Amino acid sequence: MAELPDLSVFAKILYRRFQGKTLEKMEVTVAKKLNVSVKEFTHCLEGQRLENVSREGKTLQLHFSANQVLGIHLMLRGQLVSLEVDETPKYQILGFHFKGGEGFAVVDLQKQATPTLNPQPTTVPDALEMDEAYFLNLLFRKRRNVKTLMMDQGEMRGIGNSYADEILYHAGISPFSIAKAIPRNEVKKLYKSLHHVLKKAIRDIEMENGDELKGELRDFMRIHGAGIKETAKGEEVLSDRIVGRKTYFVKSQHLYN
Repeated sequence: MAELPDLSVFAKILYRRFQGKTLEKMEVTVAKKLNVSVKEFTHCLEGQRLENVSREGKTLQLHFSANQVLGIHLMLRGQLVSLEVDETPKYQILGFHFKGGEGFAVVDLQKQATPTLNPQPTTVPDALEMDEAYFLNLLFRKRRNVKTLMMDQGEMRGIGNSYADEILYHAGISPFSIAKAIPRNEVKKLYKSLHHVLKKAIRDIEMENGDELKGELRDFMRIHGAGIKETAKGEEVLSDRIVGRKTYFVKSQHLYN
């Protein structure tokens, strides 16, 4: 699943490549996830100019003229691909055809990628925008597993399974720790690790992708991945499941409970 760093880079690439272009044709191949009719969907977007592309949590938001906003959640297997002339990519959900012949598509083998026309705003903070006070208060209030809490999109938006492991490893905190049991100074350290890991991942992905929509990148991860047997420090990488999600960690990560 694409997480905050991937989506941040995708938003920048789409902005650089398509900002200022007019959407000539909006092709809906799979309509089951639309929040409006296909007719309304295409009517609102076709002929509009793409003005901005942003990331909101795990959602891309395409801002068009006439105050039209399209939110796209790629879900578990959704991807963005560049469109070739007169060729519909396999598993296409949406095809964006801009004047001048350029375009891109949302594809998803599982057909779960979700487009939402003019999504409602949320008060839940983005992981990179929440302040330290919010983060400390959140953890101190919750007797929940810290990894599960960090992945809860109703508390903070953008972090998924992979980056939760990476952040907790960087902070030296066990993913099995109870949130409110973590000492204040360690929560502050975790907050700094969150920013460090996510911002570094954005830089790494930007360098690798350039202006190409290459999908999720995990090659630079330090602990999350079935192929990673030990860390750079030589520690054995262990795995277990938390609420059904594969979790990677090392013994030196401190457990607070």
